[in-house]
Amino acid sequence: MNVAEGKNSKGESFLKGTFVLTIAGFVVKVIGSLNWIFVSRILGGEGIGLYQMAFPIYFFAMTVSQAGVPVAISIITAERVALKDIYGAKRVFRISMMLMVLTGLLFSILTYLAADWLIEWQLIRDARAYKAVVVLAPTVFFVTLLASSRGYLQGWQRMTPTAVSQIVEQIFRVVTMIVLASLLMPWGLDYAAAGASLGAFAGAVTGLIVLVYFHIKLERDIARDYGTELKPLPNVPYETRFSIIHRIFKLALPVSAASIMLPVVSNLDLMIVPQRLEAAGYSISEATELFGYLNGMAVPLVNLATILTASMAMSIVPAISESRVLGDQARVYDQTAASVRISNFVCFPAFVIVFILATPISSLIYNAPGAGPAVMISAVSIILLGLHQVSTGILQGLGHPTIPMVNMVLAAAAKIFLNWHLTAIPWLGIMGAAWATAADMGVAAIINLYFIYRFIGYRIELLQLIKTICSAGIMACAVHFFYAWTLAWWGIAAISTFGAVFFGCFVYVAAMILLRGLIEEDLHRLPMVGAVGIRFLQRIGVYKS
Repeated sequence: MNVAEGKNSKGESFLKGTFVLTIAGFVVKVIGSLNWIFVSRILGGEGIGLYQMAFPIYFFAMTVSQAGVPVAISIITAERVALKDIYGAKRVFRISMMLMVLTGLLFSILTYLAADWLIEWQLIRDARAYKAVVVLAPTVFFVTLLASSRGYLQGWQRMTPTAVSQIVEQIFRVVTMIVLASLLMPWGLDYAAAGASLGAFAGAVTGLIVLVYFHIKLERDIARDYGTELKPLPNVPYETRFSIIHRIFKLALPVSAASIMLPVVSNLDLMIVPQRLEAAGYSISEATELFGYLNGMAVPLVNLATILTASMAMSIVPAISESRVLGDQARVYDQTAASVRISNFVCFPAFVIVFILATPISSLIYNAPGAGPAVMISAVSIILLGLHQVSTGILQGLGHPTIPMVNMVLAAAAKIFLNWHLTAIPWLGIMGAAWATAADMGVAAIINLYFIYRFIGYRIELLQLIKTICSAGIMACAVHFFYAWTLAWWGIAAISTFGAVFFGCFVYVAAMILLRGLIEEDLHRLPMVGAVGIRFLQRIGVYKS
């Protein structure tokens, strides 16, 4: 088995990586959701408040120190591996790790030193949050090392290490949070909140240990296939240490800036949406409640529905980088087309489920049927966010990370404009803010797709899109009538909701197959289930044997 076995076959490696990362994403979210149930019971509202005062400081330091690094390192590593320059790939990792050690130390120290200043200047209003900030400081260092390690392994198109380390990191983080918060509670809320904060440190350290194991495994594969005496290849241009560091920063900084844009836009929402709801005639308490429906309930559902496309955006980057550096334009086009097709294939039914069942889902998950309208309109964002995530990954793989970042700024400007005007319309209210969020994703996705067309000539296949939309329309009818019928028959909303989801998905897949929207090539790409599905469809005569 060649070391590149971790990359799978040429045409399907990124989809297998997507599948692995998607499973990990769901597991991590489930564990995280359960965690908050237990931690909230231990700390109570006040203790959670202390923890939440400290966490944004850590999150900002972590984002600035390492956001974009995995993408940058995976791109450069994938280029070297594609050229069989294994010496160069390992050299990229050594240099990036050295850079991350220095960066991580710097931001860990800055976080530690900033704790006193933040309390003194009352940017953190409660001095009891000091301990929680201080114990988070060393975590920044380990998280930057995690970023470098994951980026290198992703450059080899090995996504399993990232997935496993994410799950292990989350498990140890949660267990440590619960145990230390419980043990330190008798010492006071400040100690208990600090104990909960230490969970991030425990998770980062154990996640790094897992990656060390996978690095050792990769080194053994390299030694077996390429030998232990690796040398620079004469046909590959030599890059100086400064040149590699410059490339890492050049690729990472736009991604980092885009990551910072997300909390910036959220803060702008916080300032604009409640104010404009009040202008529409809502009271302060009503505006606060509606804002909670959108940001606290609808947005998390959209993010949950796009876990697969977020994973695909991560795994497509090194795959396209490899194809690009080899000059294989046909393969770049094929990977782009496949990723967009699968994004639509997954996001359209997710949109239908959330749109048609908005109120039942809001009641079932949040016990808040009033969130239904915000959730329903936000469902549109599922399709657009999926396209935005995948198109961003494609552009990063093509070596143009600045373009998605600039597009996010333009889209954010459109969102601010629409938030200001639509949210203040009385009959729209919070639905206006939901439409503004959908427009934000849509503007960014459309401009991304335009530049992809400019670079590789790719256009979304219109006939394929029509088949997907028709299948989603048939699914919508099935979901609506199944839910109404079962609710009238049994009168149990939970059973009707789950039944409608499963029945709708079955109808959607059947419609896609019958309309030839789900082609045999796409099924073949899907890991594990693809081969089984093809054999079944060949047996019943849908596909030729």
